Amino acid sequence: MNSATLDAEPAASRTAWFSPLAYVRTRFRRWFESRLPHQDTTTLTQRNVYILPTRPGLMLGATLLVLLIASINYQLNLGYLLTFLLAGSTLVGMHVGHGTLRGLTMNLISPKPIFMPATASIPIKMNNPGRSQRYGIGLSVLGADHWTWADVPAQGSTTVTLGFKPPGRGLHRVPTLTAETRFPLGTFRVWTVWRPAAQVLVYPAPEKSAPPLPAGEPRAGGAGIAHASNSGEFDGVRAYRRGDPLKLIVWKKAAGKDELVSRDAAEVQRHELWLSRAHTGTSHPEQQLSRLCAWVLLAEQRGLNYGLRLGGVEIKPGHGEAHKLRCLEVLALC
Repeated sequence: MNSATLDAEPAASRTAWFSPLAYVRTRFRRWFESRLPHQDTTTLTQRNVYILPTRPGLMLGATLLVLLIASINYQLNLGYLLTFLLAGSTLVGMHVGHGTLRGLTMNLISPKPIFMPATASIPIKMNNPGRSQRYGIGLSVLGADHWTWADVPAQGSTTVTLGFKPPGRGLHRVPTLTAETRFPLGTFRVWTVWRPAAQVLVYPAPEKSAPPLPAGEPRAGGAGIAHASNSGEFDGVRAYRRGDPLKLIVWKKAAGKDELVSRDAAEVQRHELWLSRAHTGTSHPEQQLSRLCAWVLLAEQRGLNYGLRLGGVEIKPGHGEAHKLRCLEVLALC
């Protein structure tokens, strides 16, 4: 047991000692969440929509009770009328509020991968099959204070985007979500709890001022070693020749020298760019991954063929969006 665990236990004990209600609520919430299935699409029915009076609703209930007692005591017909009119309006509001969520279908759209320490976006599409518009629906990560509110048109849909910050790189499950409404009177809170099955892939944070790309390795049967210049470009360039493909033109050098320069295709074919922890020049594991991530993005931007060796995984040299995403995924999950 490490020191962090030892320090955390007294803190948890103090919280439980001074806030037993908060401790019980936390334990109950964990137990309740564990009983919910993981699903990216959920339809709200009477079985998963809950309703309780809010504080204003409780105050209204107490007021109605006082009005009823006073009307009985003083035989006030108008008091009876006012009491039952308010009570009837409250019951109608409860029914309307419950119907605002009941029948909705919520579909979570797969979130896109992100780089640390960005905030992950969670798009949620709410579909309303009913003939009446749904007002004042709020969505949030369960336990968070930030809410996103929206209306859903009749027989239409609305997309709402939530955000959460993953704790680190890797694959993280989307946190438990909640939706609620207090429409129309605010006297009742109608809510639901939803556990999505989707996961968010978090890449390492690219190093901002990464060093130049490492030296290329000779291919089997090749000779010599290609080195990266300070700008991150490989040596082995030549003057532009008519008919050279545009992808071989080194535009960065052309902009600085006002002349077209092309990569020597024969030179490039004799060498391979491999990225690994040994090339990073640092012993810190996370800093190594951050530097490798920056190198992958830089090599892809330059249009170079590059490979990745990380642990027991070896990705052969290549380029393109699919190759880049595969390398970044390995860096995220290693």
